[in-house]
Amino acid sequence: MEMRGVADPADEVLVVVDENDNVTGSARRGEVYARGLRHRCVFIEARDAEGRVFVHRRTPDKLVFPSRYDMFVGGVVAAGESYDDAALREAQEELGVSGLPRPVPLFKFLFDDGAGRTWWSAVYEVRCTTPVDPQREEVAWHDFLTDEELARRTTEWEWVPDGLDAYARLRAFRAAE
Repeated sequence: MEMRGVADPADEVLVVVDENDNVTGSARRGEVYARGLRHRCVFIEARDAEGRVFVHRRTPDKLVFPSRYDMFVGGVVAAGESYDDAALREAQEELGVSGLPRPVPLFKFLFDDGAGRTWWSAVYEVRCTTPVDPQREEVAWHDFLTDEELARRTTEWEWVPDGLDAYARLRAFRAAE
């Protein structure tokens, strides 16, 4: 199925991994989600020239967590792709920019929603000093928020659960630095 010239996301082939993040195979995204297969994702905190965080609301037709807010850009790691390459690809695609510096890796963790959905998550940061033009298929609304406003909004808006988990871990990571 084609959507505005873009292949159906359910057909994208993802890397499948074990509990230690070792590659065990690959499968189409639709199958990965339907069978609850462990896979890899990247979360990139994008800040503008003033240090504000890019925040967006996902489109209502997203396969996972539609219409929820997220303080990260990112997505799944494709079969044959590294975390680092996925982070750069996803950041440039979602922000709608080219020539972005390579995102800086910070840490990894295993996200588990308690309902059979788990994925290895690599968290990155990047500075985007050029104007953004977010991908319409991914982003319904966006803005750059200060750290204080973002912290306040986490209790007011409906957020993607994996993003909230990554955000809490990122705050703890930075507090320990």
